Amino acid sequence: YVLGSLGLTHWDIPANNLLNNVTVYNSIQLTDKSFALGTISNGLIHLNPDGKINFQINQIKGLSNNTVLALYEDYDKNIWLGLDNGINCVNISSPFKIYNDEKGELGTIYASKIFDNNLYLGTNQGLFVKPLNSKNEFEFINGTKGQVWCLVNYEDTLFCGHNSGTFIVNGNNARLISDVQGTWDIKPIEENRNILLQGNYNGLNVLKKENNNWSFRNHIDGFHISSKYFERYKSNQVFVSHEYKGVFKLNLDNEFNKVLDITKDSSVAIGNNSNLIKYKNDILYSFKKGVFKYDEKENVFKLDTFYSSMFQDQEFTSGKLIVDNENNRLWSFSNKSINYISPGKLSNSPTINRIALPKSLRKEMAGYENISLISDNKYLFGTSSGYISFDMESIDDKKYNISINSVSKNVVNNFSEKVNKTIDGIFKNKENNIEFTYSVPEFDKYLETEYQFQLVGIYENWSNWSNQSSELFKNLSYGNYIFNVRARIGNSITTNIASYSFKIEKPWYLTNAMVFTYILLFILFSVIMHNIYKRFYAIQRQKLLQKAERELELNKLENKQQLMSFENEKLKQDMESKNSELAISTMSLIKKNEFLSTIKKELSQINNEREVKSVVKLIDKNLNNTDDWKLFEEAFNNADKDFLKKVKTKHKSLTPNDLRLCAYLRLNLSSKEIAPLLNISPRSVEVKRYRLRKKMALQHEISLTNYILDL
Repeated sequence: YVLGSLGLTHWDIPANNLLNNVTVYNSIQLTDKSFALGTISNGLIHLNPDGKINFQINQIKGLSNNTVLALYEDYDKNIWLGLDNGINCVNISSPFKIYNDEKGELGTIYASKIFDNNLYLGTNQGLFVKPLNSKNEFEFINGTKGQVWCLVNYEDTLFCGHNSGTFIVNGNNARLISDVQGTWDIKPIEENRNILLQGNYNGLNVLKKENNNWSFRNHIDGFHISSKYFERYKSNQVFVSHEYKGVFKLNLDNEFNKVLDITKDSSVAIGNNSNLIKYKNDILYSFKKGVFKYDEKENVFKLDTFYSSMFQDQEFTSGKLIVDNENNRLWSFSNKSINYISPGKLSNSPTINRIALPKSLRKEMAGYENISLISDNKYLFGTSSGYISFDMESIDDKKYNISINSVSKNVVNNFSEKVNKTIDGIFKNKENNIEFTYSVPEFDKYLETEYQFQLVGIYENWSNWSNQSSELFKNLSYGNYIFNVRARIGNSITTNIASYSFKIEKPWYLTNAMVFTYILLFILFSVIMHNIYKRFYAIQRQKLLQKAERELELNKLENKQQLMSFENEKLKQDMESKNSELAISTMSLIKKNEFLSTIKKELSQINNEREVKSVVKLIDKNLNNTDDWKLFEEAFNNADKDFLKKVKTKHKSLTPNDLRLCAYLRLNLSSKEIAPLLNISPRSVEVKRYRLRKKMALQHEISLTNYILDL
């Protein structure tokens, strides 16, 4: 209703038919004189100043629910909606307009074109059309069911590259002119306006115009690799790029019937989502390593630093490049933005411009990005769920400020206490877990806010950009800190850096009083340690003296032992000398007795017994001479002292003759050697040995000689 001088009158507007069927709960007039109406169950209705319906947004189109209980317009002309369940914000002045394919009838958009005041969309489900700027639904064009790869306007003829072949589109109708499957793209041949070059699954093909009708002419023989990206470089030279097979340079004949020569380029690597286009008469090849420009002189692709700068570090998503010939722009796509190269405003030097439209919100098909000009400065970008249109003139890099929302201390076990963020903080040492929350008052759906912080005093460098709007620092040591934070909204960095200074006190054991206590304890400790060390060194000195005395005694003992060793050595030498004398004496006796026994034996054979007997008696006397035994016994005792006494003590029944035999056995003499000494036969010696064993009571297995030697 309108309140005038005559009272309330009904406002007769085109929206009345809709308004009569909804319940309007509240409304506001916006700064542009339009109206926002909040309804009970039909969402938000926006009316132009003249009462026409501009748009209606409900739960299907993105609202949290359909009951709008409050409306508010902010400084940036955003409309805030207080809903039955939550709060929504509508970017009414955003340069981006969204068409959502809620029912999924369109599919993923691969190509778009404005032709004859109609908007055509080529998708994976076919070709669709509707009048430009109308609110009508898109209409499917019969016969185009399947994948659409490209839409090309050439000399007022709209060509549709399709999985089934090539169509010519006129209004709501499409006519198949080539059934060669998989038409990736169509390129004109400037020298002959009546033929077109197209890339298909089977390579390159030619379309021809005759009698104002286009039709398939021929396949270019000699090359059968799928030609998704191709460009003519010279009259008969064509570059073809295949993502998995590489870049090929083809030389064609003048009639475009066959390939004369094929050269595979080795100067660039094969790359997924790579692209090959012609821009300003330059052949450009782009993939994740950058953009490479063809150098005709060296016949190689070289990295172009200017074009490559469109893909900043960690920003590459696809090498797809799109040429806008009408505005002389080159479009590319990165993780955080859509980029385009255009001539500078004050000179023809090209500049790189970035539109903050992040990949996470674009919902594009990587490698198949598409963008087309709708009007002078309006573009359409195809997505997997509709499309996004944007007005270049409405895109404005606004200035933003960041602020710290809250500062919390002692964030332990989900318990925190907020502090006054307007004054510098002084925290106890145990309150060394500090959390900051911060934000930028920016509510544009297609602007992504990222934050970067710095904590002077521990992290001097800025952190990486992140979407997190809070940061928790745990277990900070004592000291002074300054927390700085800034934000990046799209391509703009906030004009300010929000800061907060704070101090964490020293722990109780590092306070000044405790330090003074530590000094006193150190002095006391030093005195005690001095006395302990003094006593310790006195004890050590006493121990050293005792050790020196012990070493002196040990030296004396060593000298005595050395002297005894010398004496023992002398005794040993004497013993060896006496043993030598004993051996000589023994051998002398043996020789002498053997000699006398021989003479006695010879004399016994003489007939004159009377004369011989006296001589034999004399010989026997010498053989049994006790003086020889005494001499031997004395020498034996000198060499083997106390042996005979030991034997006598152990075997008291032994006679002197037995002891004499023991002495000879001690010398390890054989029975044959003992016989002359005893003046008996060797057989008699064996008998004596046997008797000696019995007296000694030796067992049968024990050797007599070994037994005597071991005594």
